Amino acid sequence: MAQLLEAAATVFTTTGYTAASTNAIAREAGVSPGTLYQFFPNKEAIAIELGERLMREMREAYGEALSPAAPDTPLEVMVGAAVDRFIAFNCQHPVFYALMHGPDTPGRFAEEHDALHVTLLGRVEDLLVTIVPTAAHADIARVANVCLSIYKAGLELVLASEGAERDAYVAELKSVLIRYLEPFATAGGDGPGAKAAADPAP
Repeated sequence: MAQLLEAAATVFTTTGYTAASTNAIAREAGVSPGTLYQFFPNKEAIAIELGERLMREMREAYGEALSPAAPDTPLEVMVGAAVDRFIAFNCQHPVFYALMHGPDTPGRFAEEHDALHVTLLGRVEDLLVTIVPTAAHADIARVANVCLSIYKAGLELVLASEGAERDAYVAELKSVLIRYLEPFATAGGDGPGAKAAADPAP
């Protein structure tokens, strides 16, 4: 089963979910289609099994990356640790991004992703509360959503690059997040976004 899941990860990453076939997965694994069908009835079952395993690993990754930090921890240290953990996971498992963000994600997998996003967003909010304990909940929620959006956009660039260029994109991603969060942290939650929400344009 592990051999088949590893082969499926390669095929899904290379071709996408829709274009993948059980024959291609069996060929990549070096087994006959009949052997594959002894474990999985179709490619959706393979994607679901693979997805569930990746979800468990991802939950462990964000649990470690977003664990409560001491209030005096420098912002760049917090951001750097979280980004490094998530980037490492996605680089180790490129199929996670391919399935999660592809246009043809299996339905059950998409539901799991939505649940993961909500949980992850909550953990980011908890981390922001550690940084700015006096900030309003609405401001915390807004900033957490922006942080995740920035990270996802940066992740696409990171995964599309290799070597020194990938490292450069990781550094740029950290820089963007730190520069975005600095006003929020130093102003005690009254950053530009909070001010704009409090004083909407006429």
